[in-house]
Amino acid sequence: MFVLKILLWPFAVLYDAVTRVRNYLFDIEKKPSFSFETFVINVGNLTVGGTGKTPHVEFLIRVLADQYKIATLSRGYGRKSKGFLLADKNSDANLLGDEPMQFFHKYGERVTIAVGEERAHAIPCILHEREDTKVILLDDAYQHRYVKPDINILLSDYSRPFYKDWVLPAGRLRESRKGADRADAVIVTKCPDLISPSERDDISNNVRKYAGKEKPVYFTTIKYLKPVPVFKKTEDIPKKIVFFAGIANPSQVIEKISNDYNLKESVRFPDHHTYTIKDVGHLIAKAKEFGSDTGLLTTEKDMVRLLTPEFAEMLKGIPFFYVPIEVKFLEGKQKFEDWILNSVHSKYSSDKI
Repeated sequence: MFVLKILLWPFAVLYDAVTRVRNYLFDIEKKPSFSFETFVINVGNLTVGGTGKTPHVEFLIRVLADQYKIATLSRGYGRKSKGFLLADKNSDANLLGDEPMQFFHKYGERVTIAVGEERAHAIPCILHEREDTKVILLDDAYQHRYVKPDINILLSDYSRPFYKDWVLPAGRLRESRKGADRADAVIVTKCPDLISPSERDDISNNVRKYAGKEKPVYFTTIKYLKPVPVFKKTEDIPKKIVFFAGIANPSQVIEKISNDYNLKESVRFPDHHTYTIKDVGHLIAKAKEFGSDTGLLTTEKDMVRLLTPEFAEMLKGIPFFYVPIEVKFLEGKQKFEDWILNSVHSKYSSDKI
């Protein structure tokens, strides 16, 4: 691995130079960055791969949706459509992408869910269709600098902190560590439940070397909820489990499931995998190998890719569950929520909301 990094280093230097020039042009306003009267919150990262953006966006929805009309805006990675789309009852993961479809599956009755590659164009489209929208949550737009958010939240994975990483292709950073200084707050995600105050201080100090010494740093972990049946609503979780997932880093969820259930086998697919009839047939056959008391378990993001009549028909004869997740703050939850709500309220304090 070390030798590979050395070989890739010249390409990383070139990539770093290109992204630094691009960011500099935005900083000196040679490239346009648009602000909006509607409050915009961005949740993003410096790295490729999963840092837990989806559950953190969902956390913000739960904080804000009781007081404000909310919209989420995602690129819709992996979708088979193009341009701006609003989710509706006819939408699926192929049209929206898996993460927006997950938002719609959970919050579609309360929140506007939109996708669009060009956020600066998509935001006016949202406001044209939903004039009462007060907060727009941008999912994974930290490098999309054509939109200037009111709040920029940077996520960094506990096991792969950005301050120990390198730019692509030698590492996993989309831009240099210096990009952290655009964040208004940094959240260290996927932490173990027990993390000492001294370790939190050490991580916070390393983050602030790049983000700024006054930037707030929060720590969250993933809370795994009770598995939910997908098609048959009265089933209990079966005694034996075959788990499958197409997510960037499934190690943590696999460890959790193996501790809580009789995990017979785990099957991994690429991140944002588009499931086929062959894939589902393979998974059903795999579960049947372990007996009739074996079921399938997957993540929520994978589940929404399988919400089609075709897959429902195939899976109706086998217990099929997904495990929901939520963000849990290890400390400072109320402080973070108050900051978000007060920031939004301040923008609209002179308006009728």
